[in-house]
Amino acid sequence: MKKFAIISSAFLVLSAFTAAVSTTWQNDDMHSQLSFTVTHLGINDISGTFNDVDVTVQSTKADFSDASFELTAKTASIDTRVEPRNKHLKSADFFDVETYPTLNFKSTGIKAAGKNQYKLTGDLTIHGVTKPVTMNLLYKGTVENPMSKKPTAAFQISGTIKRTDFGVGEKFPSGMVSDEVRIKADGEFGLSEAK
Repeated sequence: MKKFAIISSAFLVLSAFTAAVSTTWQNDDMHSQLSFTVTHLGINDISGTFNDVDVTVQSTKADFSDASFELTAKTASIDTRVEPRNKHLKSADFFDVETYPTLNFKSTGIKAAGKNQYKLTGDLTIHGVTKPVTMNLLYKGTVENPMSKKPTAAFQISGTIKRTDFGVGEKFPSGMVSDEVRIKADGEFGLSEAK
């Protein structure tokens, strides 16, 4: 009986340890993109990207149903393919990159919304203002990367925010630049480590 109790205790400890193991995933820069789209003059969509982005994902479950996301993007890496526009967006009229060099997102919760689909809630900080947001998260699968021979997972995050909620471009009316900004992030993530 004593031997059984010892074995049972060991099993419970091992189970608890296994349940607590968290995998950490880091975005692959070459295969990841954070993009945004606004409407100009109410008739035409203009898109851009942030080209310097770091994202970390942690999860204890294979389907990422308990995943947490943390993102940092350098605002000076904004790119709309038009240099005068990029310069204007970096100025105090919009992102004020000298004062606010990064934008950040840190998830606070995740809820299933269909097969491999989730509602991801978190705190988004832009222009020194932090607001809670809810984004759509799609887990697109995990495969072995034939180059690295390591697991690679892919996610897509999408949603809409209001730029004026964060004090971005407040001098510019929505008829000129839409207040609503559509966000879309696609990324491949390599398994980094186990904790």
